[in-house]
Amino acid sequence: MTEYLYRDCPACGASDARRVVRAGKAAETMTLDALRPFWAGLFKEKCFFSYHRCTGCGQLYNPVFFTGEQLGELYARMAPNMDAVGDAAIVATQRGYFTRTVAQGGLGGGYLEIGPDVGHIVRAAALHGGFNRFWLFEPNEAIHDTLRAAAGGLPATLSTGMEDLSPVPDGSIGLAVMVHVLDHLLDPLAMLSQIRAKLRPGGTLMIVTHDESSLLRHVMGKRWPPFCLQHPELYRPATMKALLGRAGFDDVVVEGSRNVFPLDFLVRQAAWAAGIRIKRVPLPAIPVGLKLGNMLTLATAPAQAAARMLEAAE
Repeated sequence: MTEYLYRDCPACGASDARRVVRAGKAAETMTLDALRPFWAGLFKEKCFFSYHRCTGCGQLYNPVFFTGEQLGELYARMAPNMDAVGDAAIVATQRGYFTRTVAQGGLGGGYLEIGPDVGHIVRAAALHGGFNRFWLFEPNEAIHDTLRAAAGGLPATLSTGMEDLSPVPDGSIGLAVMVHVLDHLLDPLAMLSQIRAKLRPGGTLMIVTHDESSLLRHVMGKRWPPFCLQHPELYRPATMKALLGRAGFDDVVVEGSRNVFPLDFLVRQAAWAAGIRIKRVPLPAIPVGLKLGNMLTLATAPAQAAARMLEAAE
């Protein structure tokens, strides 16, 4: 049997947890080679590592999961994220995220994004955010030129790593962004703590994740698509707020996020989640905006703590 990673709660470090969701094929009972066919796509028989809920903080996570090395190999074989959805729908969705964040006000200084993909939010930030520099952490080097173009000629530093933010000056970032990244990380608390150190006084962190307390999750049960091999933990508003509090953030707001999907894509995905494999749906690709179990979180770096970091750097 393959040696997987065994871990305590990634949010609070407690070791006591109870199992709440187990797949028909529990990944922890299978070898790495047996899991490869289940890494991407939807299957009639769900396969994922069993999710446990921490009895201390309520975080939902996998106590057994892939090692960092195994994840690196698996992600290298993965198709681009949401490539079947269509670019127009993705652009509309991510512009909506940025528009909501802009409503917070005060966006300036540096811009930091972890996992920006082709840079839809980067482009909106370059046009409307008033940022003076972009720090982009994207493992897919093939799209780095696309990301530089999205920055609109503004200074941009790109890195293929996603764990070490040390090149970014402390206290320099006005907005940090993670869209469907946090629930892929083995150590989310460490990443959030790094980001807080990079934010300037009153700087904003915007996160988009799935919501494991959503109505859709309860209706679908273990067939809910975010129960999969790519998510070592999943969040609900309460656990998100608690995690950000531990990382030192203030003024945490969590709300349902609106996603735009083509109608034919929605029907096809619903059928696949029910175990029915269909490639084509006789419906138009009309864009539909829905709140389908995702949440948008906005958090602020405490002004006093950030100011102290700036003083120490000087």
